[in-house]
Amino acid sequence: MCTNTHAATSSLPLCPVPQEDRALTQGVLKTLANKLDDLSTCNELIGKHGAALQRSLSELEELRGSADSTDKVKAVNERATLFRITSNAMINACRDFLDVAESHSRKWQKALQHEREQRHHLEETIEQLAKQHNSLERAWRENPTSYTGMLIKLNQGGEASDENDDAEFFDAMEDSPAFITVTARSNLSMMSGGMPNDWTHNENVGPKTRRSRIPDKPNYSLNLWSIMKNCIGKDLSKIPMPVNFNEPLSMLQRLTEDLEYSELLDRAARCDSSLEQMCLVAAFSVSSYSTTVHRTAKPFNPLLGETYELDRLDEYGYRSISEQVSHHPPAAAHHVTSQRGWTLWQHITIDSKFRGKYISVVPLGNIHLQFHSSGNHYVWSKVTSTVHNIIVGKLWIDQSGDIDIVNNTTKDTCRLKFSPYSYFSREVPRKVTGVVEDREGTAHYILSGTWDDRMESAKIVDSSQGCGGSEGKQKTVYQTLQPKLLWKKYPLPDNAENMHFFSSLALTLNEPEEGVAPTDSRLRPDQRLMEAGLWDEANGQKQRLEEHQRLERKRKEAQANQALEEDIEGYQPLWFEKRTDDTTGESTYVYRGGYWEAKDRQDWSQSPEIF
Repeated sequence: MCTNTHAATSSLPLCPVPQEDRALTQGVLKTLANKLDDLSTCNELIGKHGAALQRSLSELEELRGSADSTDKVKAVNERATLFRITSNAMINACRDFLDVAESHSRKWQKALQHEREQRHHLEETIEQLAKQHNSLERAWRENPTSYTGMLIKLNQGGEASDENDDAEFFDAMEDSPAFITVTARSNLSMMSGGMPNDWTHNENVGPKTRRSRIPDKPNYSLNLWSIMKNCIGKDLSKIPMPVNFNEPLSMLQRLTEDLEYSELLDRAARCDSSLEQMCLVAAFSVSSYSTTVHRTAKPFNPLLGETYELDRLDEYGYRSISEQVSHHPPAAAHHVTSQRGWTLWQHITIDSKFRGKYISVVPLGNIHLQFHSSGNHYVWSKVTSTVHNIIVGKLWIDQSGDIDIVNNTTKDTCRLKFSPYSYFSREVPRKVTGVVEDREGTAHYILSGTWDDRMESAKIVDSSQGCGGSEGKQKTVYQTLQPKLLWKKYPLPDNAENMHFFSSLALTLNEPEEGVAPTDSRLRPDQRLMEAGLWDEANGQKQRLEEHQRLERKRKEAQANQALEEDIEGYQPLWFEKRTDDTTGESTYVYRGGYWEAKDRQDWSQSPEIF
């Protein structure tokens, strides 16, 4: 055997059925079983009498015209009578069987409804317990000294040992993380800290109260195929689509939504170990996909020059600015600075194609992250998102591909593998695995989890050569300590299914704010009308904006042609500028500065009128 790990599973018991319902069900089942025995007996008799009748008919045929013909005919009649009686008995038994089933069907439905109600009650109880747990953790963070005695008592039972006695074993195939065997574990601890300070998420903190709901999504029906049948193989950004396929957020806001788990980067900034820091950065890169599992609608394509700011200095210590720097191909630049020790920037171009049965969305470009104290500079890119069942069935989304994270300062690396969903696979759906290695290629951590729920890390304490793998490759067996929880997805808000499955952060992204730039996505009229549930009006505004943008593009193309003749630069974004990245050598857009200063002065004279 290459591994001695086994996946542990647990389940919650359902509430029992009342005693009278259980006795009723058992009595009905016994009656039905007896009737089934009667049917079986009748079936055997029919078979025997049918065979005997066939023999009698054969004998009658042989004795045609003989003296014994009268007796033979009499025997045939007797056997036919027996056959008819047996057949009638079987029909009556079938009728009784159906009568019993029909008379008890309502009682069964009542018992099943009771089961459902008990299960729903149990789910509500568990949800209430989870909310109370979150409240206790929040209270502990606000006043931890009041709970010190309680924690000391809890810890007197002993702490988890880091000795090899608690080690786990993982299989590893060289040059690929797809081999990793995930072990479900309880008693998980957090990396770089004790209490999990990012399990709760409350937008209603700080000096400003954020909204926690938006209007429910209207129930509009639409023939998708009538619109999509002429779009096969085309770039979706060039196809006019009604807002029925959208969610009331722009792509700039979706980029900003990657910051929902910024606490992971806050914790990473406090890490002394670059390898431990890499684990948290990897968990952050995975967490950005957790909000997409139910989000099959497309965001609004931003207009050229459209911007979006998110100021969360008071709540989470960061503020973010993004701008649409190109329309064809659609490209956005994003810059985030945190007072808690990190800066993130990215320039992303979206390549989306309709393939007949599915839509593939491929983000092109790199994400950069730098920590202020250590100077560690991480670079990675996004994986491919695929929306399935475009024509028939329920829409669902999958993430697949590899993410290679490189620390350009220390040369540490991490390769994350997003396994594509397969109906025939026994693997956990939405599985993500990875290995963290130093610059010499020595593996130090194994990462495992799912992109829609959680990620864990397990520290490697030993490795050895195991049995052969597929295609003749030799496997490496990693011996690890117990896994530690890196990241856990926040629960969705109540009624999320009617609010586009938005997370708590997503519900606040389009909330109106004073003082933002006139190009901010919050001020986009079609998106604002769609959020309010006025989809017909939103479609009218969307057509107006797209026509205005087409005319503006023709004007800019004419200016660009003139610029080429006069050696003048073409369109230039307002807050970002094009540079060559020193580490990757790529041409990218980086923040030139000035936005927050313009906001402080409320000087938007440079901003174009795009809405």
